[in-house]
Amino acid sequence: MVWGWFSALLIAAIVSLSHFGLWAGLHRPVVVADASVSVQGFAYAGYRADQSPLEKKYPTTEQLSEDLQLLASSGKRIRVYTSLENASIPGLARLLGMPVTGGAWLERDLAKNDQELLGLVKLVGENENIDRAIVGNEVLLRTDLSVDQMIEYLDRARRYVGVPVSTAEPWHVWLKYPQLADHVDYIAVHLLPYHEGLPIERAVEYAMQRYDELRARFPGKHIVVGEAGWPSKGPTIGASVPSVENQARFVREFLNVARERNLDYYLMEAIDQPWKVAVEGWAGPYWGVYDADRKPKFAWTGKVVEDKRWVGKASAASLLALLPIIAFCVAFRRLRLFGRAWFSVLIQASTTVFVIGISLPEDFYFRGHEIAALGGWFAAMLLTAGVLLSNGFEFTEVLFRRGWKRGFAPMRLPEGTAQPFVSIHLPCYSEPPEMVIATLDSLTRMDYKNYEVIVIDNNTKDEALWKPVEAWVNALNRPNVRFFHLPSWPGFKAGALNFALEQSDPRAEVIGVVDADYVVRPDWLSSLIGHFGVPSVSVVQAPQAHRDWENSFFRRMVNWEFDGFFRIGMHHRNERDAIIQHGTMTLVRKNALLEVGGWGEWCICEDAELGLRMMEAGFETRYVDEVLGRGLTPADFAAFKSQRFRW
Repeated sequence: MVWGWFSALLIAAIVSLSHFGLWAGLHRPVVVADASVSVQGFAYAGYRADQSPLEKKYPTTEQLSEDLQLLASSGKRIRVYTSLENASIPGLARLLGMPVTGGAWLERDLAKNDQELLGLVKLVGENENIDRAIVGNEVLLRTDLSVDQMIEYLDRARRYVGVPVSTAEPWHVWLKYPQLADHVDYIAVHLLPYHEGLPIERAVEYAMQRYDELRARFPGKHIVVGEAGWPSKGPTIGASVPSVENQARFVREFLNVARERNLDYYLMEAIDQPWKVAVEGWAGPYWGVYDADRKPKFAWTGKVVEDKRWVGKASAASLLALLPIIAFCVAFRRLRLFGRAWFSVLIQASTTVFVIGISLPEDFYFRGHEIAALGGWFAAMLLTAGVLLSNGFEFTEVLFRRGWKRGFAPMRLPEGTAQPFVSIHLPCYSEPPEMVIATLDSLTRMDYKNYEVIVIDNNTKDEALWKPVEAWVNALNRPNVRFFHLPSWPGFKAGALNFALEQSDPRAEVIGVVDADYVVRPDWLSSLIGHFGVPSVSVVQAPQAHRDWENSFFRRMVNWEFDGFFRIGMHHRNERDAIIQHGTMTLVRKNALLEVGGWGEWCICEDAELGLRMMEAGFETRYVDEVLGRGLTPADFAAFKSQRFRW
């Protein structure tokens, strides 16, 4: 007992420390080139996590002021995208000495576009720190307006706004519509290599290549990088992988190149905007260098850690798994040491997945239906963990046992002992006659003397299926083999078995049941009947096994899947006297069967249901893992699916 506790504590400590070490290895700080703390400009929208322009929920003036004070600590200027929403931003930025690039948001609503232009004119007139404007953001990329419409808006803006005007588009749109350059005072370009599937190692270099391409195409035009950045989360696009590490690498490398080349730019973007998921997809909310709680995702210098909260997660997962691991190792100290360690790893893995799951709302911006979906996913995750642990425990107990407490081998009767009479019941329903006859032929050739075979064909309408079987039995002309055809009989297979029970020879002490497709070994009865010498034994079950599967890939897979259960699951259950009784290759003590009320006709899994009632009544069940008969595997997936649906 002392060794059991010591080994349990040792395993728990090793698993816990290894688990923590794995987290540490996966979250090692990464070396990324340091960058200057001074940022030329930020693209900025001031919405908090619970706010959205789509829902008409806007930040307060106090919240905008707090944001701008935060950005002023590292940035020189800001870019905004609209003149109608959060119109107090330019005035608040003026108090901090920050220049602003004003914006007018253009879309397909022409009336609203006019309002945006009027609003921009008004803001420029009221705020001298708005020193340039961007009219329209990726309008041509979205195909909201034609290029001619866009040119008309630009010309109007240049007449009335009073500061240099441009529109913002990705580099390829400027090259596609070079005439735009004749209607702007400068070129505002978006350089976002993430969207183009570039690996992070080439991202900044690629962005500069595109920048230089524009500079060569439009000599004499000042170029402003309206957006340059990388998301911290989102889908992988080609070789582009979103992460905090990659975001930090892109931003720092870009800042260094921008300083060397004296670029005019805005980082995309200042603060995460959760509402953007509705219009930009999964990556949309995660472009900020600050998260939605206004905390920096990474520093401008020093090493970068992908998940700053990993220590808390790893510690929580280790602590939650500690007691279950110790309890398991003590309770199942009969298992080999490696087996206990293996299952402890499964416990730790399941607990870790649980901790990661409950941490998701802190790692991502979930809203509304996403939270509901997360609840469903979390429930499914717990069920999956339950399946993993239950199946993992079966494997562990079978593979790493020191020995079975209830391992049963074939048991013949002692020499000179009288054989109990066995009544074998063979139910049929619309089965191929040649298959049933093969089963009957094997039953008539057993090396057991004291038995009978009762064939019950119930509810088969086609005489061509049951008449040949009847004729074969009649031609056999053996009194211990009888055939019954029941044209219309209730209770499905259980009803047929209860009918056979009534027809059994009064001498019968044991009832055997075989499916119509099984060819049994001659020693089926003689190998197992000795177990009934123990008065408490009510069921002796041999495994289901199959034949004629070797030359079919599908049937081979099905056979191996069945074998997994009968080599593992049934041993696991037998150890607890809780086997699942099967409707074939099973032997049942007749008195016990009658005592519990016979076969249950209310369900179509009468075999398992009977086994449960017998266990409830206190009878013992035994599983002998010896293949004593083989049936046919389902012929195709439809048959396999139908079988499993019934089970």
